This record gives sequence, C-alpha cells and structure tokens, in this order.
Amino acid sequence: MERLLGLTISSCILTIILLVPFIDFLYKIKMQRQKQVTKDMFDKKTPIFDKFNSWKAGTPVGGGLLIIIVTVIWTMWAYGMFGLMLKPWEVFVLFFSFISFGLLGFYDDYKKLSGKKNGFFGLRFRHKFIIQWVLAIIIATVFYVQLSYSFIFIHGLGVVNIGILFIPFAAFVIVAFANALNITDGLDGLASGLFLICMLAFLVINSQQLDEPLGIFIAVLIGSVAAFLYFNIFRARIWLGDVGSLALGAVLAVVGLLTGKVLALIIIGGFFVIEVCSSMIQLLSKKYLGRKAFTVAPFHLYLQNRGWEEPKVVMRAWLVGFFLAILGIFIAFI
Repeated sequence: MERLLGLTISSCILTIILLVPFIDFLYKIKMQRQKQVTKDMFDKKTPIFDKFNSWKAGTPVGGGLLIIIVTVIWTMWAYGMFGLMLKPWEVFVLFFSFISFGLLGFYDDYKKLSGKKNGFFGLRFRHKFIIQWVLAIIIATVFYVQLSYSFIFIHGLGVVNIGILFIPFAAFVIVAFANALNITDGLDGLASGLFLICMLAFLVINSQQLDEPLGIFIAVLIGSVAAFLYFNIFRARIWLGDVGSLALGAVLAVVGLLTGKVLALIIIGGFFVIEVCSSMIQLLSKKYLGRKAFTVAPFHLYLQNRGWEEPKVVMRAWLVGFFLAILGIFIAFI
C-alpha cells in the first residue's frame, strides 16, 4: 500500500508541474474550444448546450493527452523500479486501450479545432464508432485468447462461462463506457471527478485481488487525474477533450473487466451509464416515435436546462458517484 500511495503522490506532483506549461502549449497550437461549434455524439448542433457553455470558448482542450503521457511513462518506470513479474498481455490491454482510444480522440480533437474536416477522418460519429469497435474487438480478443477470459460473474449465479461470446460482450462494454464518459465530459470537472471516484473504488477492489501491476497503474492514474481535476473544476482552465474522455472511458471498462467485476463496474460507473442511456433514449425516441423523450439530453444538460447551476450539477453528481462507488464495492465483495 505504501508503494501505491507514493506513486499516487508522485504522479500528482509530476502532473501539476507539467500542467501549466502544457496549458500554455495548447494555447500556442490553438487547441482551444471554438464558439458555437459544439455538436452532440450524432453530429447534430446542440444550441441548448451552447446557450449554457458558449462563454467557455477559448478554453484549451486536450488535457487528457498529458494524463496519458504521465500515466504510461510513470507506470512503466514503476514496473521496472520494483522489478515486478508482469503479465505482458494484461499490460498490453491496459496500455493499448488507453493509448489507442486516446490517439483516436486526439485526432478528432485536432480535426475539429483546426477546422480540417475533409475526408473520411472528419471525424463524424459513425466513423469514430467504427474505429472504436475495431479497437475494442482487438482488446476483447486479447482478453479471450491470451488472458483466457471467457466468463462473467453474476451475483446469485456465480461465475458464468460464456465462451467466445465474451469477445462481443467485452467489446460492447468498452465502446459503451468510452462514449459514456465522452458524453459526460460537458461540464467543468464532471467527467474527471466521477472518473476519479470510480478509480478509487477499483483501487479498493483490486487491493483484495493482489494484482500489483494493475494496482500500480490505477494508483498512478488516480494521481494524474487528481492533479488535472484541480485545473478542470469550475471555471476550468483546461478540458479533457476527446483524447481524454475516450481514453479514460475505455480504460475504466478494461479495469472493470480485468477485475472480473462487471456488475460492480456498471454500478460504480452508474452516472456514466445514466448519461449515455439518456442520450440513447432521446435518439431512439426522436427516430421511432417522432418526438423527444426529454426536453434535452444528456442528463446533466437536462438538469442545467431545468435551472441548476453548473457547480450544483457537478457536485451533486460527485455525491451520487460516491454513493454508487460504495454500493459497487459492497457488491464486489459479497
């Protein structure tokens, strides 16, 4: 435990030291949110979002890139420093999901913010969705073939072997959480704060499973995200961007799958599930019923539209996330 606490503190300090010059760097390359260009996950204009958030134009986007760099380098240093016996394929799924989804998000951020949207890699949502599924299937296949994951744990039934169906199941979980976190990253500190709570919960769960390499990765990631959150809370000096939200969402799913606690993952990440479900219900209602199920979606934007101030939405979401994390830990241990 002392190692993990030390790594969390050192990762936090390192990220804080690098964040201010990194923010300046983002200003220099003009990676900043543009006014009135926001679109939802289905490439449609979102005037209600812009109504509440247009004042954020000019805020640097892409903080997730620094989180990825610090976490990967510091985790690899810790593995070498402590001389751990690693499971190479476990390390692969962690780093591949983190880096590949991050690169996809970074490319999309750059295209959107630079105004270069020509060609296949525009990227419209359907293009991103296809690529996400390709990446997720690669990760899920490694789970099944190299790590011998072919089971899920269902409370009351125990371990259920689903065989090769684990591949589409795991891929769905990864894609779902990547997009859920991406949708949630609409208010200052909302996604990063909830993600931090989720990772703390999985650090507790992992402490009972004695998977030290996974514990080190989680501890380093917690420190880096905590430092980022300091600059991301209202009024934010930097945003995660797609590079951060897609990477963190994918790695949250992978951590949940590695621990074998998928039900706990759904509960711990419950607010992310609410966010993505509200968006999907809205989409399906408009497409098949010809009307909106909600005034506006996702859920955090619905609360804003009801008159809740941004800090109120975020802090109450954190409280909900905290209690869901406790419930998820309880479910994981029974």
